[in-house]
Amino acid sequence: MENKINMVVPKEYDGTPIKVIIEEGKAPEELSPKEPEIIKIDGTISAPLLWLEKRIGTIDQLRAHIVVCRDDMTIKLVIDEKNYYQSVILGSLQSSKEVQDFGINTGKTWEPEKLSMFLKMHRAFFVTKTENMTLVSLLKNFKAKIVSDVEKSKEESGSKTDNYSQAVDSNLPKSFKIKIPLFKGSSPEEIEVETYADIDGRNASLTLISAGATETVDNVKNNIIDETLNHIREVASDIVIIEI
Repeated sequence: MENKINMVVPKEYDGTPIKVIIEEGKAPEELSPKEPEIIKIDGTISAPLLWLEKRIGTIDQLRAHIVVCRDDMTIKLVIDEKNYYQSVILGSLQSSKEVQDFGINTGKTWEPEKLSMFLKMHRAFFVTKTENMTLVSLLKNFKAKIVSDVEKSKEESGSKTDNYSQAVDSNLPKSFKIKIPLFKGSSPEEIEVETYADIDGRNASLTLISAGATETVDNVKNNIIDETLNHIREVASDIVIIEI
C-alpha cells in the first residue's frame, strides 16, 4: 500500500533542501479530561495565615471566609466559597508529641520501672537535673505501703454496714516540674505534674495528671488563636472572620 504525502512549498522557497521525517506506529492516545481538584490542606494553627501570606494576590477576598472554633481549637479558611471546587485550609492546635509521650491527662498508665527509664531518657525536659535523677531513682525502687480498713456489721433491725477503704503511702513525691511545649510548634511551658498510684495486689500503675497544664492550655490556646487572627487581619483585611 502506497502512502501519499502532500507538501506545500512556500512561494519564497529558496531551494534549500527540505528534510521530511516520517514516523511509523500508533499515535499516542489523548488523556481523558480530569475534573478540577478540591484543594484541602490540614496543618498547624498557622496554616491559613501562611497560605494567605503567599497567595493573597490570587484570590477574591469577598468570596472567602474564615470560621473559628475555640472549642475544637481550629481556624478554617475557605476560598471561592460558592464554588464546588473550593479550597479549604484548616489550621488546628494539636497536642505536642511530648505531651502524648508523657501521657499527661490522657489516662495513660505506666509501670514504675518503665516510667523511670522514660524519664531518664527525657532528662532535658526537667527544670533541674537533680529532680530528674531523684525521681528516676525513686521510681526504679518504687515502694508502696497499703493500709486497708474493712468494716462489716449487722444490726438486729436488719441494717447492714459493709465498708472498705484503702490508703496508699508511696515513696514518690506528690509532684514534679517539667518544661515542654503543650502544642505542636509552640514554645515550652513549665507545668507541675502529679503522680497517682493505682495498686492492685502486687501490681502498681502510675498515672500522670496536671491541673496546671489544663489551665495553661486554655490560656495559651486563646492567645495563639487571637494572635493568628490579628496577623490574618493585617494580611487580608476584607476576609470575614466568624466565630462559632
